[in-house]
Amino acid sequence: MKRVVVVGGGVIGLSAAYALQKRGAVVTVIESHGGSHGASVVNAGWICPSLSEPVPAPGLIMTSLKWMRHPDSPLYIKRSLDFDFLRWLLGFWRACNYRQYTYAIEAMSALNKTTFPLIDEMAAAGVRFEMHRDGILVVFNSALKMEHELKAIEPLARYGLKPTRPIHGREVRELEPALADTINAGFWYEGERSVRPDTLMSGLTEWLSERMVEFKMNTRVTGFDVVNGQVNAVQTTAGRIPADAVLIAAGARTGALARSAGVRLPIQGGKGCCLDYAPPPVPVSRPLDFAESRFACTPMNGMVRLAGTMELSGINDIVRPERVAAIARGASRVLRDWPADPSRAKVDSGLRPMTPDGLPVIGMLKGYGNLAVASGHAMLGLTLAASTGDSVAELITTGRAPEVLGPFNAARFG
Repeated sequence: MKRVVVVGGGVIGLSAAYALQKRGAVVTVIESHGGSHGASVVNAGWICPSLSEPVPAPGLIMTSLKWMRHPDSPLYIKRSLDFDFLRWLLGFWRACNYRQYTYAIEAMSALNKTTFPLIDEMAAAGVRFEMHRDGILVVFNSALKMEHELKAIEPLARYGLKPTRPIHGREVRELEPALADTINAGFWYEGERSVRPDTLMSGLTEWLSERMVEFKMNTRVTGFDVVNGQVNAVQTTAGRIPADAVLIAAGARTGALARSAGVRLPIQGGKGCCLDYAPPPVPVSRPLDFAESRFACTPMNGMVRLAGTMELSGINDIVRPERVAAIARGASRVLRDWPADPSRAKVDSGLRPMTPDGLPVIGMLKGYGNLAVASGHAMLGLTLAASTGDSVAELITTGRAPEVLGPFNAARFG
């Protein structure tokens, strides 16, 4: 049986470990922390193939320049003279065009075709987690802005990105009574789902542990033993771990690990925040996407989560109070009787792994026959985790890359 070391215990790493174990591999998971953390648990909880868009998009440059003037805006970019970051940022701006945007949507739509079947397979196999099938309601203050958004996404219908008919006025507020009177329009992706992310992580960890997958927690990778382009062991702070194949799925820290193997992967951390209200001050019945305010609201058992912001400020765990306050303040404007003061919420943050072109990196690293990578999923890690894990497990165990992985090849970065 093939011995596979998975570096990273986030949702991508655990989903890959699940798919590898199902294929008969002997799996070891290395995690630098003591448990679930970061973007894998600090997210809106959406599994949303219909909203699988890359972050770089047409028109984002001008919008970003306006946002950058305000520290509490949906986007914050810390000024930096770091060459790698500036190079990444230039690549990001270049990707904000319609051609690359639609290419990315087509690629991720193809990868998403197995998303729901694989999630259902996990549940049927005994992975225990909280899941809801209430769709995602995208709402707007202005009907004009909704119509503008519907016009913009019209060409994407051929990729499956098609919501229900437009909903206006009182009807949208009747669909979700928690909405304030300021919300006057919306549309609904009724087939989408949501999960409580920490339960998916704990469910996968429990399922894998019961099947003899070994976890090396609080363990850091210090290097790789390489002979003729093959990794035969991973060096860690807990000792040397022999391997027939290795998968790096370490989120925003994947770039640094790839660099230690001599490969450049331009991955930056895009920080997001979440505010958990338990019990919620106002009951919410379904996931809500506040398109104009750029934040999400997700009801989970016993709580409601607000999630949002995108902060590019390097690898750090700093939570900026002004950004947290902006999310709570925004919620108070669009949710009926919601408090503007965030003090009632439990606040956390996580780093989303971001590539400059908005596409994940999935496949073998250049120059290696058995060192693979799966990272760079940005805001779609939860959505793409099951299909990514399944595809990369197929590659590792058979040596054949599924056709769907073509656009995500790491070699595109040279």
